[in-house]
Amino acid sequence: MSALLLLMASCGGNKTGSVADEVSTDSVSERDVNDLDSLAEEISETPVPKAADGLFDDFIFNFAANKKLQMERILFPLRRVDGSKKEMIARQQWKMEYFFMRQGYYTLLFDNEEQMEVLTDTTVNQAIVERIDFASSKINQYVFVRPKGAWLLTAIRVIPISQSSNASFLEFYRRFSSDMSFQMESLGATVKFVGPDPDDDFNQMEGIITPDTWEAFAPQLPSKEIYNIIYGSPRKECDTKHFILRGIANGQELEMSFRRRNGKWLLTKLTT
Repeated sequence: MSALLLLMASCGGNKTGSVADEVSTDSVSERDVNDLDSLAEEISETPVPKAADGLFDDFIFNFAANKKLQMERILFPLRRVDGSKKEMIARQQWKMEYFFMRQGYYTLLFDNEEQMEVLTDTTVNQAIVERIDFASSKINQYVFVRPKGAWLLTAIRVIPISQSSNASFLEFYRRFSSDMSFQMESLGATVKFVGPDPDDDFNQMEGIITPDTWEAFAPQLPSKEIYNIIYGSPRKECDTKHFILRGIANGQELEMSFRRRNGKWLLTKLTT
């Protein structure tokens, strides 16, 4: 199976176990980096099918791994805006942007399950890849548009996390991802658990997580930097949020559902 097909399979979210068992919170081992580099090299040598422009997910994986394609799909000089600072990046100044490829996983945020259907919507003509840096409290937004059927990177914006359409949840997640005591305080009255049945590879098991059992289920979460993709136009933040963490080459997935009650975010469901 080609590397491209492996990546597309991972985008489909085939679940084979808990991604937290495989992914370090903010770094990958030298072996993992070498594996990803080999994967990227194989992709870069594979001609990009025209169909890859149909879905943004298919395009962005190729864009992040194929240097030739990346250079062809950037509108140079590329405009970058960081507050009052504005600059134009020339072609010769650009350095290959791998996005989440080197960390071995990527993350997504959705307001509800229905919104996730956008992943297979071929009519989407705008997408924003966000690199969310908790250390600097800033978000680098890479703006892509598809004006004539081909995706192009047209601008980079840098904004404070406080200006994000997900600002409230991101501030909550910053602490939730690194503070076990805070996690315990942020569990809903009941937290539903859905995961693979250890006795049957073809079935799922369900149960309820209680505060006294949380440490046994608590996943490792990236706490310094995460990514998000906004498909279409940004929406105003609502009181529910689905956080998804997917392995790039292993098809594993973690999903956490949160609800905001009286201004406080609470975990209501964990799916591995």
